[in-house]
Parts: sequence; C-alpha cells; structure tokens
Amino acid sequence: MDNKHNQLPKLLDRALIATLIFLVLLLMGIQVARAGEIIPSIGLSHSTANHDGEAKVFGGLAFRGNLAPLIKTEVGLAYRSESFANNDLTVRMWPLTASLWLTPMPTLYAGGGVGWYNTTLDYAKSTGFEDKTTQEFGVHLGGGLRVPIGPVAALDLNGRYVFLDQQASELPPNHFNPDFWSTSLGVAFKF
Repeated sequence: MDNKHNQLPKLLDRALIATLIFLVLLLMGIQVARAGEIIPSIGLSHSTANHDGEAKVFGGLAFRGNLAPLIKTEVGLAYRSESFANNDLTVRMWPLTASLWLTPMPTLYAGGGVGWYNTTLDYAKSTGFEDKTTQEFGVHLGGGLRVPIGPVAALDLNGRYVFLDQQASELPPNHFNPDFWSTSLGVAFKF
C-alpha cells in the first residue's frame, strides 16, 4: 500500500510537468504561427537612366518571417516596366529578391539584400531589333515603416534603391544604367 501512496505524488508530478510542457509548446506554436506575413503591395519605381521625371507603377508580393528577435527575412517577387528611347525600348523586369531587415523597433526596419533580375529588352517592331532577355544579380538597400491596423494586419511602407550593372542596348546611347529606386505601400497579413 505504501507503494501506491508513493506512486501517486510521482504520477501527479509527471502530469503537472507534462501539462507545463504542453502549455509551453502551445504558446511557442502560437508564436510560430504568427511568425510569418504575406505582403501584397503596389508602388512607384523610377530608373536613374530615365530622365523624363515620370515614375512607373509596379506590383509585388513578399513573404516576411522572423529570423531572430531583431532580424526579419523577406523573399519578394515584383513586376515593373519602363520605356526608353521615345518608347522604342520597353524594359520589363521581374525581380526575385531576398532581404534581411533589422527591426530596432516593431514599427521601423532597415537593411538590404540581393536579387535575381530577369530583364527583357522589348524593342518596337519599327526598330528591326530582336527582343533580348537577360538575368543578372543586383543588390538593394532600404527600409520601411509598419503601422498596425489590427491584430493580424499592418500597413507596410517600403523604400529601396537597387544597384544593377549597366545594360547594353541596340539603340543609342547603346548603354544605360538600370539602377532604380522604388517605394511601395502594402498590407502585411500575419499568419
């Protein structure tokens, strides 16, 4: 009988420890479940080579997650288009980017990253030149501001400058600088 009485406290201790472990794992799971965000966005971009002063609209989609308490990672995909040489050349770009953002405060972030820029030089038929598609890597620096609009969403204002190598073109001046800046406004949905 003494064995049964001795086993009861051990069993209660084990049940208490199992319950505490379950609660900790549950709370960690809730935290992990809220660790990611999907951010659809719309924005403006402007090439440094385009001197007409007109910014172009672009769209994007990003996934952002927590790497550490003050560091977020982001993978994004966007589409942008810009015309040059009196509309004889249209540059279409699909950048796939990866970024690291430092978040000293929950509402501010800054950092940079790299990107793979799939670029099509689309010439007007009247020029007689064949369209050309290239892929190159670039880097970007930037930052942003997040404004919570509820428990699972926030407005995300992002700005960045993208550095790319010079592009060759069949049209004069035969080379142009494809560097560009962009700013976007998106809604970050937590999941």
